Amino acid sequence: MTVERIGNCRVMTWNIHGAFGRNPRFDLSLVVTLIRKWDPDVVALQEVDSRRALADGVNPFEFLPGAVGVYGIGAKALTTKDGDYGQVLISRWPIASHEVRDISQPGREPRRAIRAEIATPRGPLIVVATHLGLSVNERRDQTRTLIELGAGQGAAIVMGDLNDWFWPGSVRAVLSRHFAGRTRFRTFPAFFPMLRLDRIYSRPRRALLQSFTDPEARAISDHLPVIADLTLV
Repeated sequence: MTVERIGNCRVMTWNIHGAFGRNPRFDLSLVVTLIRKWDPDVVALQEVDSRRALADGVNPFEFLPGAVGVYGIGAKALTTKDGDYGQVLISRWPIASHEVRDISQPGREPRRAIRAEIATPRGPLIVVATHLGLSVNERRDQTRTLIELGAGQGAAIVMGDLNDWFWPGSVRAVLSRHFAGRTRFRTFPAFFPMLRLDRIYSRPRRALLQSFTDPEARAISDHLPVIADLTLV
């Protein structure tokens, strides 16, 4: 599968499921190979898990940024004596500023959102990357925070595993009012995708030129990645 690159910015989001899904040996090289295949400028990864990888002397929070980009921000939602679990945002361009926001809800699994201002060759790009919760009310509150983090007049994207499969009052309905460009792929479960959990949103709408997914990822994770080409002006 090949998709010709268009625009001047390629972004990617992927829940690698701790690289566990169809990858029980936790072989991060498979993750890296698939990401490099698409050569994204910015990539958001969810379910990054060092608790299993550290046994082999590899910390994915440290390894992945250099393997598929240059700059990286880790957002560790869980930390135990065995290691960490969370997300990583990676960029080939400098990150001018960033914030990791705790968006956890009481009694629910810890969640984080990363906001970064990336210094692209075409000017600043705001990127908000996240992995939202499993309950409707939880996601509703978390979505308000995503809108706050992505607020402004310039180019911005929100991407990640939004865990959203209901339309009424859904994340997608709310986010699309503020970030009109959006992807719509079914990404979960990877072998027979039924749910549109993994998404990329853009502001302005016209910035999103094309998007696609990669079925080869089903050999690595239970989620398919979403890749999008943008034009930044």
